[in-house]
Amino acid sequence: MTLTALTALAPAVWGTTYVVTTELLPPGHPLFAALVRALPAGLAALLLTRVVPRGPWLWKAAVLGTLNIGAFFPLLFVAAERLPGGVAATLNATQPIVVAVAAVGVLGERLSGRRIGWGAVGVAGVALVVLGPEAAMDPLGLAAGIGGAVTMALGVTLTKRWGRPDGVSAPAFAGWQLTAGGCVLLVPTLLIDGVPARVDGAALAGYAWLGIVGGLLAYTLWFNGLRSLPATATALLGLLSPLVAAALGALLLGENLGIVQLAGFALALTAMVAGQLGPAEQPRRPSRPSGTPPTAQATAPSRPSSPDRPSTDDTVLRGTP
Repeated sequence: MTLTALTALAPAVWGTTYVVTTELLPPGHPLFAALVRALPAGLAALLLTRVVPRGPWLWKAAVLGTLNIGAFFPLLFVAAERLPGGVAATLNATQPIVVAVAAVGVLGERLSGRRIGWGAVGVAGVALVVLGPEAAMDPLGLAAGIGGAVTMALGVTLTKRWGRPDGVSAPAFAGWQLTAGGCVLLVPTLLIDGVPARVDGAALAGYAWLGIVGGLLAYTLWFNGLRSLPATATALLGLLSPLVAAALGALLLGENLGIVQLAGFALALTAMVAGQLGPAEQPRRPSRPSGTPPTAQATAPSRPSSPDRPSTDDTVLRGTP
C-alpha cells in the first residue's frame, strides 16, 4: 500500500496544473508551458544521474517519451482549449478503460471486466464533479481528448511491458522520457507558441513547480510505481488528477461544489480504491504431462519466472515487467 500511496502522489500533483497554469503562467502559451515542464527537468535528470539510454533503449525511450509526454501534452491542451474543462477531464478519465483493453494485446492479460467496470464508475464520478450545462461538443476537441487518453494509455502499457533496464534508477528513466518528449515538443512550440514576451516571478515559480514537482518528481514516482503495480490499477489512480483540480478550484478560486459534485467525488474515489483491490492471487499448478508419476512432478525443480516477462494474471502483476 505504501507504493500505491506514493504512486498516487503523481496524479495528485498533476491535478495542480490547472490552477498553476491559469493563475501564474502567461496566457496563450500552452505548448511553451509543456516544453518547460518536460525538457529542462529531463536534461537535469540526465546530468544528475549520468545515465543515457543505449542500444534498443534509444528507440524505446523515444517511443515512451513521445506517447507519455510529447504527444499527450499537445492533445491535452487542444482538448482543453476546444472543450469545456469538464468534458476534457471526463475524456481523460477514460484512460483506465483503455489501459484495461490495451493490456490484453500488449501485456497478454485476460480482459478484466471488473476493472473495466470500476473504470466506468470512475468516469461517471469525474463527470458528476466536473461536467456542467455548458458542456458543448466540438469534434476536433473530442478527437483530441480521446486521442490523449489513448496515447497515455498506450504509454502506460508499453512502459509496463518493457519495464526498466537493470541498474537504471527511476529518476534516470523519467529523465529519458522527459527529454525525449521535450525534444518532440521543441519545434512545434517555437513555430506555434513562441516564447512569452514577459515572464515575471510568479511565472518562474509556476514553471519551476511544473518542471521539478509536476515533471521530474511526479514522473519518477509514476514510473517507479508502474514497475510493480498492475497497469490498470495504476491507471485508475489517474482519477485523482481531475478531482484534485476541482478541489483546488473550490478552495482557491471560489468555484462551487454542490451535493452532486460531492457525490461524484465519493463515486470516483470508491472506484479508485476498489480498483486497487482484487481477489487473492491463486497459485498456479503446473500441468502434469501424460504418463508422468505425481512424485516426479513434485520433485521437479521449478523454473523461475523471467524478470523481463510480465505475468498474465489480470489482478496482480508482480516483479519487473
